[in-house]
Amino acid sequence: MGGTIYLSSSQFSKNKVVSFVITILTMYLLKPYLAARAQIVTFILFSLTVYFIEKFLQTHKKRYVIPLLLIPILIANLHCAVFPFYFVLFLPYIAEYLWITILDWDLDYRMIGWGLKIAKKLPTKQKFKENCDNKLRKIPLIIQENKDKRKRRRANPYKIKMEKNPFAKWLILIVIITAFTGFINPTGKGAYTYTYDIYRGNTTKSINEHLPVTLIDSKEFLTALCVFLAILVFTDTKIKLSDLFMLGGLVTLSLMSRRQISMFAIFCSPILAKLISAMVEKYDKKTCQKLFHFAVSAIGALLIVVAFSFHTVHEMKKMQQRQEPYISEATYPVKAADWMLKNLDVNNMRIYNEYNYGSYLLFRGIPVFIDSRCDLYAPEFNGGEDIFTDALDIASIAVDYDKKFDEYDVTHVIAYANSKLVMLMKEDKSYKRIYEDDHFSIFERKKNEK
Repeated sequence: MGGTIYLSSSQFSKNKVVSFVITILTMYLLKPYLAARAQIVTFILFSLTVYFIEKFLQTHKKRYVIPLLLIPILIANLHCAVFPFYFVLFLPYIAEYLWITILDWDLDYRMIGWGLKIAKKLPTKQKFKENCDNKLRKIPLIIQENKDKRKRRRANPYKIKMEKNPFAKWLILIVIITAFTGFINPTGKGAYTYTYDIYRGNTTKSINEHLPVTLIDSKEFLTALCVFLAILVFTDTKIKLSDLFMLGGLVTLSLMSRRQISMFAIFCSPILAKLISAMVEKYDKKTCQKLFHFAVSAIGALLIVVAFSFHTVHEMKKMQQRQEPYISEATYPVKAADWMLKNLDVNNMRIYNEYNYGSYLLFRGIPVFIDSRCDLYAPEFNGGEDIFTDALDIASIAVDYDKKFDEYDVTHVIAYANSKLVMLMKEDKSYKRIYEDDHFSIFERKKNEK
């Protein structure tokens, strides 16, 4: 992951020292999102996508198109839920190309010219036609004058650099071709419908990572935004229009859903590296060069290796000194799962469990009512049956839990020992408590007594 971020950053900024520092900071920002999930693979593939787009636009070599055609096939098969995001990465480049193309057309004056030509053909007075001819002769001069002005402005822009890359139009063709690669996976159209089904469902309103960002609680994200604003407002550093589109779009997505902060970190860190490199190039180029030469020297490389080795050993010692177990028994039913596997026929019972620890039960080989893959339990994926909402309502006693257990033919219940559900089932004669520890309780439903 860190390697691909460094690769993209160095491609953007052409400054290895800045890219290295930005990569370390980005990995720190990504720490909450680095888990053993499919998203790790897609993070790498997305980062490589931007790298290959940049290489293609800079070198114009066709060999960089090949991975751009293959990556969406991998995403569709490894993590189809994020397949549409692949095309989002092309939008800033395509939008920049189209925006500049439209500006260069001088569409307003061309439309005036077309209108004047039509007006000349109407049955009007000769003097009016002569006026139309005079205005038509001026339009090419005005267009040329505007073209010269744009050229001067683009040569020395105030803040936003607009560069029309003729090869950007080929990105449109790549998007059209790869749009059909989502069908090359076992789910068929799932790569196209999965994201839509998720966001029209109800899980996004209840799961923390889908909720909007509160900036005061996301200090790292807030700090990154402040750094971007400080560079763009208080320095003479300029930003490419495509980078501005990418930055603005990802900031908007991150504010809408905190899970998108990971995407912000991956794709905006190379932009930050580019801005800082441009700032260093203008204000203190020699210092950065000295740092680079020192870093690649034998002494510098040795110091870097020693520093990282010391930090690694320090963190390992801290982990060894921690008294609490690797898996928190207060959060996950470690002992309860051990007991269930020894004393219950887990494959033939139907258990109800709460949302937070379903993934751990699955890890132990115990079939569950629900786990952290909340999307799979939404009505869009279960023929209209809303298992997700039922699981939350049962846990919060928002519904008659006994009737819901009848609907799902539940035979056993596991819940936090201090939960409302357990408090009620202790007094319910239809349930027999068969296991209890400091954190979890297990009940068996006594159907014959109902």
